[in-house]
Amino acid sequence: MENLLAGEASAYLRSAAHQPVHWLPWGDAAFARARAEDKPILLDIGAVWCHWCHVMDRESYENPKLAELINEKFVAIKVDRDERPDVDSRYQAAVQAISGQGGWPLTVFLTPEGKPFYGGTYFPPADHYGRPGFERVLLAIADAFHNKHDEVKQSAEQLLSVMSQAETFAGRSKDFSPAVVDAIVRSAEKMYDAQNGGFGSAPKFPHPAAVELLLDRYARGETKLRDILMGTLVRMAQGGVYDQIAGGFHRYSVDAQWIVPHFEKMSYDNSELLKNYVHGYQALNEPFFAAVAQDIIRWMDAWLSDRERGGFYGSQDADISLDDDGDHFTWTLAEAQEVLRGDELAVAALRYDINETGEMHHNPAKNVLYVDASLDQIAEKLAKTREQVAEILERAKQKMYEARTKRPIPYIDKTVYTNWNALCISAYLGASRILMLDDAKHFALRSLDRILAEAWSNSGGLAHVVAYSDPAAPKRHVPGMLDDHAFTVSACLDAYEATADLSYFNFARKIAGRMVEKFFDPVGGGFFDTATGEQGALGALSTRRKPFQDSPTPAGDPAAAIALLRLHAYTNEASDRDNAEATLEVFAGIAEQYGIFAGTYGVASVLFSEPHTLVVVIGEDQRALELEAAALAPFALNKSVVRIAHNEVVPQNLPPALAETVANLPAVKESRSVAVVCSNFTCRPPIGEPDELERVLRETLASR
Repeated sequence: MENLLAGEASAYLRSAAHQPVHWLPWGDAAFARARAEDKPILLDIGAVWCHWCHVMDRESYENPKLAELINEKFVAIKVDRDERPDVDSRYQAAVQAISGQGGWPLTVFLTPEGKPFYGGTYFPPADHYGRPGFERVLLAIADAFHNKHDEVKQSAEQLLSVMSQAETFAGRSKDFSPAVVDAIVRSAEKMYDAQNGGFGSAPKFPHPAAVELLLDRYARGETKLRDILMGTLVRMAQGGVYDQIAGGFHRYSVDAQWIVPHFEKMSYDNSELLKNYVHGYQALNEPFFAAVAQDIIRWMDAWLSDRERGGFYGSQDADISLDDDGDHFTWTLAEAQEVLRGDELAVAALRYDINETGEMHHNPAKNVLYVDASLDQIAEKLAKTREQVAEILERAKQKMYEARTKRPIPYIDKTVYTNWNALCISAYLGASRILMLDDAKHFALRSLDRILAEAWSNSGGLAHVVAYSDPAAPKRHVPGMLDDHAFTVSACLDAYEATADLSYFNFARKIAGRMVEKFFDPVGGGFFDTATGEQGALGALSTRRKPFQDSPTPAGDPAAAIALLRLHAYTNEASDRDNAEATLEVFAGIAEQYGIFAGTYGVASVLFSEPHTLVVVIGEDQRALELEAAALAPFALNKSVVRIAHNEVVPQNLPPALAETVANLPAVKESRSVAVVCSNFTCRPPIGEPDELERVLRETLASR
């Protein structure tokens, strides 16, 4: 027997089609049934990569007794948080208001109108882990709904009011001040874990946007930030949170030392960390960071990308089944001994601390691989040279990788989401330019072309889903949200800068125009995450949200401000900058309180308060390539570089600001290869020598 989720497109929803719970997808029909039957709604929100979602599915939703209870007393709705982040974000806010914490699975109880009145995350089937058993919760909620109806209704109204006030930031705006950047940096300094790197304690998450802000400040002369940046980037990359064999980062670490991760891998974590390591290589001049960046791309190329059509997949699951915990990624000593011999085993065991007793509680023999010894330490212990150890280690890693690919592979959700793809495209394009990776550039452009061809329409804007994981699944149109549009504008600008192809700039302009039209609040400033009237007003979707806090992807409102400010550098249109300023002002009164969780807001603040520096390199010869390399070398958030062929430097082939400033340069008419540094729409005389360009850029970027 299958429930109605069998007809859905989402891999997470389809995975629950066999469950005895009479699940309904989010939509009018589910709410109509709840009203008709006067039943509370049980809302489950999860994801295909979520371990504890699978646990609760098996323990509770596949339990015939509990399913019968749910079917009798509730209308059950299941939502994929990746497919519907708008639904998830609102009910996350509700559960956090109720219990002080959120996460997945998200278990929320609603009135038939969709208003939340109670909720939590994972509930065990019986009392356990200090949590009430799910059966007891279900019975208590059903009883309260029918016998304490007035109290439930009052609680739901109060909670919806709290959510509405919290999510729109009404009345909290004030004039923007660039001092917020200092406040966010100071917050990072206070939260820095000097012993282990990163910020805060266990569980420990990466904070890519905050790291970007710190890198920018370091590059501007705050050298005291070097220890924080080195400690964080090195320790993450040497920890078990990083896949030492295949490359790529797991979602987060359960401990403060970055050793034992939650093993799922997300495209958005890897895209943003890829940016960190590329920019870390630029700012800190550390080749190790370039190697990590290339390793992230290696993993994404192999496992998280559609090589045939372009596009990046959503995620890779942590586990094969509920009976393991990262078993695909971890190693017993015996497993290592089966693959490696002699020096290979000795080097790998020392490097990654592979012993008879490992780190995994469910199977103490399982070792998480993390860097426990340097190459020099291993060389001294084994009486070998450093070069010999490095060569042996590479052989051992390759053998372990090949052996691991023969194990069952955790599920890869091949859904192509517009917002996450845009992040990946930007990261790949940035890496391709700094690390000179042509293949990464070509794949990023092919992926962007696919989004623009399949997800964009002139009438409707962007769709949130480009393609679902199961090609046999029915097609579902999910309208694009704010971050789909904001991230894609930036991806198009990155593509323009990487290619000088004006069509990408024109797309950026069109998508930004649609973003303002559909999501901007002309009264209060800032952007709503969903378009007015597009998603309907089911449940908590009636509350308006202006996403400000990074959680964990870059927040939509500051990302939109970033897109507009970057666009303004090419258009010089006042409305682009004015709308960005109005967005920053919405949150100016509270931003400092959020510290590193307002990292993207901090990045937007730098772009708004610092003069934008645009380097236009003109030419196609070796000297032009050298000038481009010199222009790309220093890291700064407010710097852009584009190289244009001589025959393309005509007004009709340039964005407006460039048509006004560089199209009539004498060097263009003379076909000389030069670089032009423009700041605040004022351009310096053309520069023909890379060394001179580096000097001018240092002066320009250092001035504040």
